[in-house]
Amino acid sequence: MVMPTNTSDRNVVVKVVDLHKTFGTLEVLRGISLDVHEGDVLTLLGASGSGKTTLLRCINHLEQPTSGETYIDGRPLGFQIDAAGRRTNASQTSINALRMEIGMVFQQFNLWPHMTAFENIIEAPLRVKKLARSEVESFATELLRRVELLDKRDEYPARLSGGQQQRVAIARALAMQPKVMLFDEPTSSLDPELISEVLGVMRSLAKEGTTMIVVTHEMGFAREVSDRVVLLHDGMIEEDGPPEEVIDNPKSSRSKQFFSSILH
Repeated sequence: MVMPTNTSDRNVVVKVVDLHKTFGTLEVLRGISLDVHEGDVLTLLGASGSGKTTLLRCINHLEQPTSGETYIDGRPLGFQIDAAGRRTNASQTSINALRMEIGMVFQQFNLWPHMTAFENIIEAPLRVKKLARSEVESFATELLRRVELLDKRDEYPARLSGGQQQRVAIARALAMQPKVMLFDEPTSSLDPELISEVLGVMRSLAKEGTTMIVVTHEMGFAREVSDRVVLLHDGMIEEDGPPEEVIDNPKSSRSKQFFSSILH
């Protein structure tokens, strides 16, 4: 995918400013700043422990950053600025409302086992967004078609393959019509023959203009689909740019070492 030459006319959906995250004495994120524009596919790469998953979880406020700021569609997540210009923690209600704009797909599928594929998809829009059932069911049917599982509508998760469960999980996240989709190694729990069907859905989402931040070890996907690749090392951004530059022509010795180890 060719990176657009001009992003100034596209909205910044996710803005991360000097993000730090510490667990005890371990500093996992050490000052991450990045912008993700509407329609971008940004892929996060890096060795285990580099901070990729923690960054996603901080963006979604599943982890509260130690310091720094995250904005979703221009709105601060987890904090607010009062009339006097003072920063205060946002209420949980405010946080939850903004988190509805963020879809997240995890390594594990986390489907509700007592609900069918269709019921898994419609649950949150009905209960959280309070949308009309007819509207939700129509959209859920379309989502099942998009992830090529319309024939599995009434199956329970136990009767679906891992790849099928993950595709239902993607449809469930999309059902909330989020501004951005976060993927945390969505194929890592799948058998090799099932990986392609999940990546195929993600490729289709990218072509449709879905804003995505993806943590993955699938280099083919990163090369083909990403507008940008960000390589993390030791909680910091080591390289950031188009995939043909970062993956195929890395600049730093650390980057060269990383790609040499996984590509050969």
